[in-house]
Amino acid sequence: MRLSLLPSLALPAHGVGSREDLPLPFSLLLVGAGAALVVSFVALGALWRTPRLGAEDGVPLPRGLARVLDSRALRFVAVVLTLVVAAWTLLALLLGKDDANNPVPYVVYVWLWVGLAFLSMLVGGVWRLVNPVRWLHAGLLKVARIEPEFALADYRLGYWPAAAGLAAFVWLELVAPDNATLPVLRVAVLGYLLLSLVLALAFGQPYLHRGDPFAAWSGLYGTLSPLGRRTDRRWVLRTPLHGPLQVRPEPGLLAVAAVMLGSTAYDGFSGETRWYSFVQSRAVPRLWETGGLVAVCLVVAGSLALAALVSARLARVSPRGVASAFAPSLIPIAAGYLVAHYWSLWVWEGANGLAKFSDPLGTGADWLGTAGVRPSAALIAPGLVAGIQVVAIITGHVLGVVVAHERALTLFPRRAAVVGQVPLLVLMVLYTVGGLTLLFSS
Repeated sequence: MRLSLLPSLALPAHGVGSREDLPLPFSLLLVGAGAALVVSFVALGALWRTPRLGAEDGVPLPRGLARVLDSRALRFVAVVLTLVVAAWTLLALLLGKDDANNPVPYVVYVWLWVGLAFLSMLVGGVWRLVNPVRWLHAGLLKVARIEPEFALADYRLGYWPAAAGLAAFVWLELVAPDNATLPVLRVAVLGYLLLSLVLALAFGQPYLHRGDPFAAWSGLYGTLSPLGRRTDRRWVLRTPLHGPLQVRPEPGLLAVAAVMLGSTAYDGFSGETRWYSFVQSRAVPRLWETGGLVAVCLVVAGSLALAALVSARLARVSPRGVASAFAPSLIPIAAGYLVAHYWSLWVWEGANGLAKFSDPLGTGADWLGTAGVRPSAALIAPGLVAGIQVVAIITGHVLGVVVAHERALTLFPRRAAVVGQVPLLVLMVLYTVGGLTLLFSS
């Protein structure tokens, strides 16, 4: 995320850690990270020879807590709170001043993008429930006395609309000029609301579940949550490995995963001095930036597709659908990148956004009493951020290796399952080295 994105941003969005803040030499860190993946792979091949992660797994929550999670009161509070925040944001968007104190850029680029992902990793894919478009859609159908399941056509597009929507959002976030100004944000926000409502009316609830970009963003990151449901719908505590394995391969799933991972990778890459200097020296820098963003996302998708193809060949199975089947293994990797790149942005600018949220019209008011909120410098101490970055990247890739291993055991013949994973292991080692290099490029 460029420094010009948020007017008050005073630190790189992808962190403040550097190689000097690491407790060991950077070259040794890269070797250790790669070794951790290889050791994990060898241990899995030797000790984990049959599928172990099923949809019926998990430690049941106490029934009282489960009733609270399923209660209408909790859902009502969550929905009302989200609708109030949305209305408050629209007030600032339409009537607020176009200056550095307007809270809308913070809501869109920090709370909605980063905060929603972090919240989803903790409690699950909440956007499907609280999505304001869902309730606007439901309200229009009720006023028109049309059944809630109404749709003009069957929805058969899978995740493709979500992939296109997420790609458009990250282009707005990382490339578009003047993307923190109100005219640009008005077009983006109101355009999203209008287009989403039209698509919801055309395709019904299935679009809001899989086609909406933020539903896919929240839902896929939400698979890593320790909260989940068994096949009998009972709430359970589970590992972050179970959720990704329950994601059904559908059209566009690999594209969404590639945008999730590739956009964050490009955000780090775009801060490289050589790339930045090269782009700024071109006649049309935005075109080069757009090309770079698209290229990184295509590299992520293409590399996984190629690794999956080679894996299928080694396992002597049909390659059809294998890439989509392995796409969920990118979810924990994307989560690791997200935490590593945006931790400092979230704790710093998330708090600044809360302070500015108290004055939506830019009159100097403090309607919410949060104008005095200040971020904690301790949470972005270079040593702490460097540690979070390393742990997040390595943990995400180790989890990705385990998810890929479990998926391979269900897709490939048992004797060929381990051999078939070797291309995927190589790919994840490359991802790990590349991710750490981008984070600690200086």
